[in-house]
Parts: sequence; C-alpha cells; structure tokens
Amino acid sequence: MAKAISEIQTPPAAKAAAERLRQAGLRPTRQRVELASHLFGGPDRHVTAESLHDEAVRAGSSISLATVYNTLHQFTAAGLLRQVIVDAARGYFDTNTGDHQHFFLEEEGTLIDIPGDEIAVSGVPVPPEGLAVDRVDVVVRVRRA
Repeated sequence: MAKAISEIQTPPAAKAAAERLRQAGLRPTRQRVELASHLFGGPDRHVTAESLHDEAVRAGSSISLATVYNTLHQFTAAGLLRQVIVDAARGYFDTNTGDHQHFFLEEEGTLIDIPGDEIAVSGVPVPPEGLAVDRVDVVVRVRRA
C-alpha cells in the first residue's frame, strides 16, 4: 500500500512528537508538534518560554512567544512537562516529570536535577480538610565555590 504524501514528508521526530501529543490527549497542531519535537527529541532538559522560542525561531519556525507560552502551559496541564518556579520572575519547564528536585545555579540561571532518592522532605504539615498534598517542590540554591 502506498504511503500518503504527508506520511512521506513527515520526519520521524515529528511523527513521534505527534503520537506523544495524541497519547496525552492533545491535538497535534503544527505548532505543538514543532515545539514537542524540540522539547522531547533528546535528553531531559529545563527550558524557559523564551529559550524555547529562540530555539524554534533559529530552526526556521515563525511561532510567536505567546504561542510558546500557551503551548508550554498546555503541555504542563496534560502532564508532559513539570513547571518549576524558582522566583517570582523566573519559571522553567522540565521535560522530566518523574520524582526529583532541583539545584538552581542563580548566576547562570541553570537548573540541575537532584534524583528523587537523594533528598527527603519531612515535616510536611497536614493540609486543611478537603485538601491533599499533591507534591512538594524543593529548589536548592547553589553557587560556584
């Protein structure tokens, strides 16, 4: 059976990204597939909306920064990303959604993963009635010695 033209012209990374989006319950629009290809095409990483936008533009995309922000939040809501807020002005999106925490190197604006089994959080208070603790985020601020 002959392949459809769209199948022949679609790179494998884009096909994998589109399938990942479908599995997360998201429609694989062109912009979502482009951004998912950048985000999930390699090892886990931490990005800001601005850094991902710059990467996409350098690769030839004409996507707006607002679309990148919206898409990152959609990916987060669908469970594809985890948002890490380091302060009121800085937030990152993490492709590693597993159990882990972060070192934050402020001078460089860099997040470094701390494996989940290397840190323990104790003394988490009991939440008010009707609420449950979803997760605890720990950001350990570090500097070069």
